[in-house]
Amino acid sequence: MTVPGTNAGLLSALVLGRDMGISDGYDPDGDHAFPDERLDEIRTYLDEDEVVGAYLEAQNVNPVDRMQYNDHGTKHVGIVRNRALQLYDLLKAGGVAFDGACGQGLDEADEPVIICLAATLHDIGHVVHRHDHPYYSIPLAADVLDRILPEFYDPAPAVRVKGEVLHAILCHHTPETPLTLEAGCVRVADGLDMERGRSRKPYETGRRGINTVSSRAIESVSIRPGEDKPVHVEIGMTNAAGVYQVDELLKAKLDGSGLEPYVKIVAVNVRDGDNIVERIEL
Repeated sequence: MTVPGTNAGLLSALVLGRDMGISDGYDPDGDHAFPDERLDEIRTYLDEDEVVGAYLEAQNVNPVDRMQYNDHGTKHVGIVRNRALQLYDLLKAGGVAFDGACGQGLDEADEPVIICLAATLHDIGHVVHRHDHPYYSIPLAADVLDRILPEFYDPAPAVRVKGEVLHAILCHHTPETPLTLEAGCVRVADGLDMERGRSRKPYETGRRGINTVSSRAIESVSIRPGEDKPVHVEIGMTNAAGVYQVDELLKAKLDGSGLEPYVKIVAVNVRDGDNIVERIEL
């Protein structure tokens, strides 16, 4: 299915995130631990949709251009979606039973669809304002979903998918606790967009707060199958400032996400000469 207004740059950024330094991410062409045909259809539709592409570009103006904040546009969405689907795939391979789609009487094939849609649309509320953006994302995403979902679902299941997607969007950056593992994947993936350079804009404009400085200390993020838990996340830090990014920000995303029993996060110092923190584990 091809939609007029295809944005080739958007498509390439969202498929694998290779231009964002993700070498071990979700591969849509690989073998997966879940039925992926429905996900592939909707993912392709989203990547080629002119309205979605416009939102992903426009939502970066307020946080980046006007507030000198971190990127929250196409690249951010590509990273979050990639990692949310990667988390989901590893959890499914580890035998974790998801509870969002099935709780609505939907199919297993709808689980990754919910994650994909929520990860793609989670930040569009930034077109209104950075502050409280998840709440602004809800009505905007609802409009997009009302247009897209009838292409793939009958009315009743479309309503149920829509509800689960909006739940995941709301819970990605608010005090509201995720009530499904699908929502938990989106929430944790949002916190995993943390490599060095993602804070470039505020750093170059002179902001030297702990959030900016600590994010500059994150060299790499690797997600792979774990030994004692289904998911092992390893974060490479160049100095001890990265501890704040891991312990205060990422931990806040993991806590209450529902993924705590299944995800192990380890941060290691990858540069000699800074021995204040060698390794921390969540």
